[in-house]
Amino acid sequence: KHLRTPDVVIGADTIVTVDEQILEKPVDKQDAYRMLSRLSGKEHSVFTGVAIIHCSSKDNQLETEITDFYEETKVKFSDLSEELLWEYIHSGEPMDKAGGYGIQALGGMLVEYVHGDFLNVVGFPLNHFCKKLAELYYPPPKHNLQHKKYDSIPSVDTFENLSDGESESSNFTEHKGASKLDSSGMCSSGAISNSENGSSVRTGSMVPLENQNGMSESAAKLPSKILELMDGFRASKALFVASKLKMFDLLKDKGPLRAVDIASYVGTSVCGTERLLDACAGLGLLEKIPQGYSNTDSTNIYLTSDGEYSLHGYIIHSNDHLWPLFSNLESAVKEGSRQNHQAFGRKADDLFKDYYHSQEVKQRFMAAMHSIAHLTAKDVATAFDLSRFKSACDLGGCTGALAHELVQIYPNLKVTVFDLPEVIANASYFQPLGQHSASVTFVSGDFFKDDLPEADLYILSRVLHDWPDEKIHMLLSKISAVCKPGSALLVAEIMLDEQKTHPPRAVLQSLSMTEGKQRSGSEYKQLLEKYGFTNVQIKITGNLLDAVLCFK
Repeated sequence: KHLRTPDVVIGADTIVTVDEQILEKPVDKQDAYRMLSRLSGKEHSVFTGVAIIHCSSKDNQLETEITDFYEETKVKFSDLSEELLWEYIHSGEPMDKAGGYGIQALGGMLVEYVHGDFLNVVGFPLNHFCKKLAELYYPPPKHNLQHKKYDSIPSVDTFENLSDGESESSNFTEHKGASKLDSSGMCSSGAISNSENGSSVRTGSMVPLENQNGMSESAAKLPSKILELMDGFRASKALFVASKLKMFDLLKDKGPLRAVDIASYVGTSVCGTERLLDACAGLGLLEKIPQGYSNTDSTNIYLTSDGEYSLHGYIIHSNDHLWPLFSNLESAVKEGSRQNHQAFGRKADDLFKDYYHSQEVKQRFMAAMHSIAHLTAKDVATAFDLSRFKSACDLGGCTGALAHELVQIYPNLKVTVFDLPEVIANASYFQPLGQHSASVTFVSGDFFKDDLPEADLYILSRVLHDWPDEKIHMLLSKISAVCKPGSALLVAEIMLDEQKTHPPRAVLQSLSMTEGKQRSGSEYKQLLEKYGFTNVQIKITGNLLDAVLCFK
């Protein structure tokens, strides 16, 4: 406005994270419901990232120096009733707040406790910011950095009066200046540009680093992503083996334990056990403390067999079934077909007959499907408002995990789980403890061959990607034929982007070489419209499955 270089530019943004998922601002009320339901009864983290850009003008050129930092605050929500949750959502307050709540207003009634900077949760870590400003104005001598304290911010007219020596900082964990290490370990230098979301982008040339002896190095930039992929199979196998040996279960019940004690419990060598435990600790799955090893909170939730959102079943399936298949990926790519004959010594003409040929394999496969269904059920069930429907039929609903979530959220809904007889016979093993809901019934049948139960809403969760076009034509034609006007179809699948390269998890799944394929949102829309469905709506949930709702 005044055609002069600003002294300082400050940028900040806040996110909320829970269960290793980032929650930004909700896009609508259903998204707010999804976020707040996930936070209910749990501790989560609020992160605010701050960038301070010191600007100066020299020879009509803009020069900038950057200090950036972040602040984390832990917040615990009370258990939220449906009534309180929706009352808060209808107030409108969640809609422009990261994580769907504002702690400084009505959202404060949801909070049980706060550990850390309260103002960070509001949106700006003022205390940390003031300390950074103090360092910028009068940075302490390097030898005295740990002892100097500031009671207030010094009064200074401009940063431009500081000499080069005064503007240096020796803070090793938060970087200041026009040069900064990038994620691969190289040092980049240059100008600042603003992206559309207001974040700072560093551009410029690569400059040599100095080693501990002060000597200049021009080492090649480490390809960190490639190195991570090269070793990724080791990390996966370490997770699989620790899960199969039920080490996480043992530590949940009896931890912390020393390696020698764990080896005694599970019947393994002390040397091998210690190495595996150290690997799991390095991967962030365990904590190594003087008393031995203990689970992290995430491990207790996701990796123990009785965890709230246990993925144990899917991990065992990955180890025992998917790992052998992917070990023959080269042959699969050359032949363009599944490698069951190479991996297991038999060829399966039908995808699911391979999973149901023995009780042990069937139980393992159903546990794997239950793991994913239970983890994704709430986000799929709340992706759209389904309260208008009185009856639903979950085709291929397996253990009924999604069905049970639906009737919890929509008490007036009755759900029929329709799956093969061998699946229905085992479904009782997976029913929620203490929940024998009369609103969920199980009916055996083959959705390709048998009549479908009547319903207002049909559900295909993780079904369409498994089958070839002719089978999908048969199934969607049957559903379309039995749907009455106003009935709907809910599809839950991973949505590819239009380039069909993201998310990587979906693309990697396709390497199993089933007869089916993953699709983009526009492809699902086109497919469903082909069978007479209209008003096709797509919701990216942020979970492992996305959702599509369409009407007849």
